[in-house]
Amino acid sequence: MRVPTAPRAPRARLALRTLAVALLLGLLVAATAACAPEPTPIPGHPKVRIEVEGGYAMTLELYPEFAPKTVANFLSLVDAGFYDGLTFHRVIKDNFIQGGDPKGDGTGGSDKRIKGEFAENGFAQNTLSHTFGTISMARSTDKNSATSQFFIVACDNNPSAWDGKYAAFGRLVDGTNDLLALSAKPVEANASGEVSKPVDPMVIVRIVRVDDAATPTPAT
Repeated sequence: MRVPTAPRAPRARLALRTLAVALLLGLLVAATAACAPEPTPIPGHPKVRIEVEGGYAMTLELYPEFAPKTVANFLSLVDAGFYDGLTFHRVIKDNFIQGGDPKGDGTGGSDKRIKGEFAENGFAQNTLSHTFGTISMARSTDKNSATSQFFIVACDNNPSAWDGKYAAFGRLVDGTNDLLALSAKPVEANASGEVSKPVDPMVIVRIVRVDDAATPTPAT
């Protein structure tokens, strides 16, 4: 299942990766500061909580006004418990985490395909940008092939590389530190040779709907 190639990191960032391990903690703190602002939840919008083994949790707000079929499909899978026990099978360090594949290797999905709700597929209504914390649908080269796989953006490198090409449909409203931690998990080569397979399985315990009262309001 195709998702965008990770945006190329600036040269300065690549250079930082060669510094001593002692500096890595500082880099993580800096990344958190740069990506931490979470949008204030909008009452009435559907929200889900993704719980991952290890005590990680992320709350995302979904926007049917931008991608109605995408949101409806995702929520139907959530309500059916489809995602419970699956994994985040692909981690592109400090860029995105991808999950929702029942096969666990990027080749599977649910039974229902949905129309790709993004500009390059003639769907101009979706103007959401792939900034930090955005959830979007993974797909193959077929623009209408999305089923259950999704990815969550864990950077602000270059959202324009994904905008208009993938169906963004929500944003993180709580759990920034957990997303950053998950995106920094150790990875190894997968069957195709891409270094993106988590060394330790990142199991999705469950994805459930939450109401507005259960959604923390970020500090302003």
